[in-house]
Amino acid sequence: MLLLTALIWGTAFVAQSTGMDHVGPFTYNGVRNLIAGFVLFPVIAAFDRMKRNGTVSYAENGINSENNEGSAYRTIDHTSRRNGIFCGVFLFIASSFQQYGISMTTAGKAGFVTALYIVIVPVLGIFLKKRVPPVVWLSAIIAIGGFWLLCIKEGFSVGHGDLLVLCCAFFFSLHILVIDHFNEGPVDGVRMSQAQFFTVAVLSLPFILLTELPGGSASWNVFLSSVLNARWSILYTAIMSSGVAYTLQILAQRYTEPATATLLMSLESVFAALAGWVILHERLSPKELAGCLLVFTAVLLAQMPGADASRE
Repeated sequence: MLLLTALIWGTAFVAQSTGMDHVGPFTYNGVRNLIAGFVLFPVIAAFDRMKRNGTVSYAENGINSENNEGSAYRTIDHTSRRNGIFCGVFLFIASSFQQYGISMTTAGKAGFVTALYIVIVPVLGIFLKKRVPPVVWLSAIIAIGGFWLLCIKEGFSVGHGDLLVLCCAFFFSLHILVIDHFNEGPVDGVRMSQAQFFTVAVLSLPFILLTELPGGSASWNVFLSSVLNARWSILYTAIMSSGVAYTLQILAQRYTEPATATLLMSLESVFAALAGWVILHERLSPKELAGCLLVFTAVLLAQMPGADASRE
């Protein structure tokens, strides 16, 4: 599931690049996450029907089958929404830093700096007493080398935009670890995902009003027109990148240690480069192809037996 998540995120870069031509970063993130939250309503309804029919249960999440009704479900649903709000705060901060950082630096440098979360996550995990096998550290180092070859096309110097993107990588790392923490208890992953989307949408609203809503009597007409011009990009990322991929992340992280999960999700940069090659007919140099190969090697190495501690 995490591999599919990375594939969706990678291909969504093409849609995001066109959508940002029409609207600002807070508008894009806010509208996208609002739609994603509504998209999950029928999914939640379908899962609720399966629970009532006994097709699915929370047994794997630590709930005994005899308690899989009534108040037990309501308690889990409430907890899932509360956890989702907490996850949404980190997602909002990370995505906001990313959007503004990208506007002040090159796309290649932003991609490389964002990918540093594959090292930040295991480092932060040490403070949470999570054991990281040596092979995962080796994989992270190999992957960083691959991202350097794939993303850095010019001399590397650290500017203001790069520091903002580094903040983004840090908060994305916290987002991953927070999801991992909440997954240790009984939760409804889809409800948790929906709550984080609505949280991002709500937190985006004041920034949209203060920084991106044009002035004048026709301001709302201009604003709505801009959103409509970006509708296909927003719909694709809302349904696929947010609604599907972020939900898959929450569900899949239950079975994957954070350090290994980050390596799998980091493939989004590779898939983004390949999508640009296939869809936009962008050329990949031998250096960039070598970078893709190194990242794929690192991910395969991280999947070796003993690389990922199994969850009890």
